[in-house]
Amino acid sequence: MAAILDSLVGSCAKKLQEMITEEAVHILGVKEELKELQRKMTQIQCVLNDAEERSTKESAVNNWLGELRDAMYYADDIIDMARSEGGKLLAEHPSSSTESTKCGGISFFTCIPNVLNRRKIAVQIRDFNAQLEKISKLSEFLKLQKLQPKAEVSTVRKSINLVEPNLVGKETLHACKRLVGLVLANKEKKAYKVGIVGTGGIGKTTLAQKIYNDQKIKGVFSNQAWICVSQKYSEVAILKEVLRNFGVHEEQGETVGELSSKLAAAVTDKSFFLVLDDVWQPEVWTNLLRIPLHAAATGVILVTTRHDTVAHAIGMENLHRVDLMSADVGWEMLWKSMHVNEEKDVEKLQDMGYDIVRKCGGLPLAIKVTASVLSTKEKTENEWRKFIDRSAWSVGNLPTELRGALYLSYDDLPSHLKQCFLYLALYPEDRYIGRDDLIRLWVAEGFIEEQQGQLLEDIAEEYCYELIYRNLLQPDPGRADHSRFKMHDLLRQLAQHISREESFCGDPQSLGAKTLSKLRRVSVVTDKDFIVLPNMDKEMIRVRTLLLRSAKRLNVGNIIFKIIPRIRVLDLTGSSIQTIPDCVGSLIHLRLLDLDGTEISCLPESIGCLINLQILNLQWCKALHSLPLAIIQLCNLRRLGLDNTPINQVPKGIGRLEFLNDLEGFPLGGGGDNGKTQDGWKLEELAHLSQLRRLDMIKLESAAPYSYSRDSLLTDKKHLKVLNLFCTERTDEPYSEEDVSNIEKIFEQLIPPHNLEDLFICRFFGRRYPTWLGTTQLSSVIYLKLVGCNSCVLLPPIGQLPNLRYLKIVGAAAVTKIGPEFVGCRGANRRSTDAVVAFPKLETLVIENMPNWEEWSFVEEGDAEAAEGGGMQLLPRLKVLELEGCPKLGSLPRQLGQEATSLKVLEIRGTSCLKVVEDLPFLSEALVIARCGGLERVSNLPQVGVLLINDCPGLR
Repeated sequence: MAAILDSLVGSCAKKLQEMITEEAVHILGVKEELKELQRKMTQIQCVLNDAEERSTKESAVNNWLGELRDAMYYADDIIDMARSEGGKLLAEHPSSSTESTKCGGISFFTCIPNVLNRRKIAVQIRDFNAQLEKISKLSEFLKLQKLQPKAEVSTVRKSINLVEPNLVGKETLHACKRLVGLVLANKEKKAYKVGIVGTGGIGKTTLAQKIYNDQKIKGVFSNQAWICVSQKYSEVAILKEVLRNFGVHEEQGETVGELSSKLAAAVTDKSFFLVLDDVWQPEVWTNLLRIPLHAAATGVILVTTRHDTVAHAIGMENLHRVDLMSADVGWEMLWKSMHVNEEKDVEKLQDMGYDIVRKCGGLPLAIKVTASVLSTKEKTENEWRKFIDRSAWSVGNLPTELRGALYLSYDDLPSHLKQCFLYLALYPEDRYIGRDDLIRLWVAEGFIEEQQGQLLEDIAEEYCYELIYRNLLQPDPGRADHSRFKMHDLLRQLAQHISREESFCGDPQSLGAKTLSKLRRVSVVTDKDFIVLPNMDKEMIRVRTLLLRSAKRLNVGNIIFKIIPRIRVLDLTGSSIQTIPDCVGSLIHLRLLDLDGTEISCLPESIGCLINLQILNLQWCKALHSLPLAIIQLCNLRRLGLDNTPINQVPKGIGRLEFLNDLEGFPLGGGGDNGKTQDGWKLEELAHLSQLRRLDMIKLESAAPYSYSRDSLLTDKKHLKVLNLFCTERTDEPYSEEDVSNIEKIFEQLIPPHNLEDLFICRFFGRRYPTWLGTTQLSSVIYLKLVGCNSCVLLPPIGQLPNLRYLKIVGAAAVTKIGPEFVGCRGANRRSTDAVVAFPKLETLVIENMPNWEEWSFVEEGDAEAAEGGGMQLLPRLKVLELEGCPKLGSLPRQLGQEATSLKVLEIRGTSCLKVVEDLPFLSEALVIARCGGLERVSNLPQVGVLLINDCPGLR
């Protein structure tokens, strides 16, 4: 708790320092009181390190920390109230100054009409000063010492540097091979059940993931599903997730019976492979899934659980027990997880390493998080001895399974990361956590420490990557950009235990009024259709954060806005709320309001009173068509999310929101204007938004060309990382020649800045891509997606983009040939001593749904010899190539087999004219071919480990 308080006290002291110089504070007349408040906070902050060390053993110190925590949250609220009231007074008396507020001989009531509010705040600040003085004196009574702050190691982490090596023990590899063989050998049985049993953190899920993702299993079953069950599960959510994995659409509000029937119909006469991960009760199989899945012809069920009784109740035909790691294997995992290249670099520390493995109890999770802590220390015997002797290994007031290495991995975090880690306790078990959503929550909570020249969101993203690097978060391996991750359930239990006095995740109806009154953060997870809070006075509800995290669509009345006066983060995503009352404007502390996926049809103008609002999410609101005029008064707004909401009326003046950096849904207008509102924003309104970090532009076909300097619209946006450009698909009639000419001009003006990392172009209907696509203007781009650009005959020349790692092309209907223009070095000097490298860092290439694509080559016809002579190097880092829905493609380029030396996986589906797949000497892991009716031969694949061919009747 002390570490969290350190950040909170520091944050309050900093806000006070800033406030003291503000004119609004002069009007309130509380400058001296605020100075005294800041002085006391700084004094208290000095003893927090000692309090943290003693709080685990001394209840009096722990109680003192609890008092201080409540006081600091109250101080944070007072600061907001003072700024709000001072701002109102300043607006009413803009000419006021320090002198004029003294009023001279004028009546005090005439001078300041809101004197009662002013006096109320002044009294609150003075009373709070007295309260803080008592807390400060109590710290002296407890003899809390001023200790030197811990040395904190924090390194800037980048997503692209977080590639996790495949670190598993030899036992796991052997077990994986055996169990994959078992699955395949029994794939024709009605319902063959395999169990993996072992204690928490021992690697059950890791083993199950390796089996599920094994190339030998892919494509063998009609349907595959991975389901995280967890201790408290919703039957509706489980059934929906199985259906989603099986590719079946489910409707909102369907019952368990309806979903079960739908599942039975989906698997009738088919095969399935189902993983049920982290099962605590056998009923998830015996009562819920067994009967609908009985309709399948064959199926294999793989279950992971901590309990033998669960495995036996489900009726496993085969049970694999995961044992603790041996000292040798544990030591190998330890040094490899420290990102040490060779064992000899730490050879002299081996004996101490064995001691550490024993302290970790042979648990892989404990070894990994411990290795991450060790990687921040010097590799010397002295440093490792200090690490082994740390008191955090033996903290006693924790559940047994959370002691030792797991607690130590938390204890080693810098204070700013501790509060970010504990915040993850608000997410339900086994739930994927979206990186961008988490970043916004941290920013809204005030967890991010400002750094000169950096946006808070960029700093928060570095925090995410630091937690991944420390093995406290597990990125989704299916997302190349680390855009979502999970938390191991033991680490989640640790976060929940440490933060239990102020955070709760579950059904609030289970709480008493006394418990709820102490909580600051509540995440609602319930099987009910509505939220029920204990009956209590609203002044007793001190919740600062309320998140809806249920699988069901919750009924939420707008009374919610009247009973949570101190709320800062309010996430009503997916609820059935239909109206937002005017009283929302009184929630002066509100930083984040998330109404994604709700049924609202309008927002009240009182929303303009939310001067502290930083994040406003209005995505997937199908009934919302206009934004209130007051939205441009939200002077601290950092994000506005409008994606997939049919907005057709917006207020003028979005350029006034100078802190706006995330604009997900910027509808362009066609000139419809009724004075204060318009049918969409104009391109030139982007000019003043200098902090943009993400920009999604929609309805670009409605835009008028930018009338000013062609280079200045986006090129000077030094923070812009993500740019998504959307046109609207027209179904009634094709775009006119004028439309085509206009959209080409628009895109030509959207020159991105050099710092752009992620570019997505969707449904562009021009006949040629903008000239900047493929130039040095995109030198930082890592991810590039071109989707539905059906009128361009040639692909853009992007082969020379130096940092491109992921490329996806979908639906380029006009393309018949991909040639050297795609490489981008046509006419390069073949005799140059410096070889041209095409796609130098590309790792993943996905090409889908190109119905007219016939030819693919990288060099001019007749120039193959020059390419082989060393004039050009192709795709040196390509690992994955996926081709799907390209029915006219006749052959793969010969250079693919000669140049793509890193190729691991090649997947080809629905390419019916392809006759031969051969001469791929470097393809090392898997070749998957399906629905290729014209395929006649597959040959010369010397390194391929897995070959899967399905529905290729012409293969000889």
